[in-house]
Amino acid sequence: MISSLTQRVLTAVVLAPIAIAAILFLPAEQFRYFVAAVILLGAYEWANMSGISGRLFKGWFTLFIAVLIAILIVLVDTESIWLQGEELNGIYFFILQISVLWWLFSLFMIIAYPKYSHFWKNSRSIRACFGVLTLIPTWVALVTLRTSLVEVDYYGASLLFYVLGIVWAADIGAFFVGVKFGKHKLRPNVSPGKTLEGLFGGVMASFAIIAFAALHFSTDPSLIWLHLLIGGITVGVSALGDLNESMIKRCAGIKDSGKILPGHGGVMDRIDSLTAAFPVFAFCYVVWMA
Repeated sequence: MISSLTQRVLTAVVLAPIAIAAILFLPAEQFRYFVAAVILLGAYEWANMSGISGRLFKGWFTLFIAVLIAILIVLVDTESIWLQGEELNGIYFFILQISVLWWLFSLFMIIAYPKYSHFWKNSRSIRACFGVLTLIPTWVALVTLRTSLVEVDYYGASLLFYVLGIVWAADIGAFFVGVKFGKHKLRPNVSPGKTLEGLFGGVMASFAIIAFAALHFSTDPSLIWLHLLIGGITVGVSALGDLNESMIKRCAGIKDSGKILPGHGGVMDRIDSLTAAFPVFAFCYVVWMA
């Protein structure tokens, strides 16, 4: 029998090069479809988390997400995502704004849980709507960042790797600090394993990545505070994405979102923190940095 840890490592060894190659080498048009495929896998799992039973009905929800993405692709071609290379398309920016409001509302739900959860806890339709508010902005954010300053080689890819780096650093820091020093539970009703000490450790680890990036790219010292602020917000909201999915899964009575990734669970189990981090970072980037 292959251990769970070995399965996780083997899965990561296979998937990581695919993701890296897609970010670095796929043209913007193909990258939109690659990300859409990942989002649709997540959509099928979110249907399960919403309490939608039966492959047919899960397939209908996945198709609905696919139609929304297709509409966005038709309405906004890759050359129109950034107007004159500086201003984000209004449709995309509106979706990012909605996403920020959604994650603020999600923060309220997590803090209050299980209070005030009756209106959505037993409603498959509302939980499915939560999936739309989570998945569509993630696709928009990834495409937005990847197509930023296309005239500068790998600039958009570097933005994606930057977010991945600080989120993964936060996850690793939170794990080890939480295991060693974790005593105060973050939200025990939502995710019993997460602690305040782990969150602090994750933030500190992510700040190390932010500082390295600032030095590497010779960031103007007067703007370092802005990078730390946006990085801190991104890390904080990534934890929110993780807690949000844990809350939804708890309501559905399931441990993992799916079984497609051996040792990891489902696609949503791997990208839950990123579904919050990417849209919020993209919004901050568009407002303060672009």
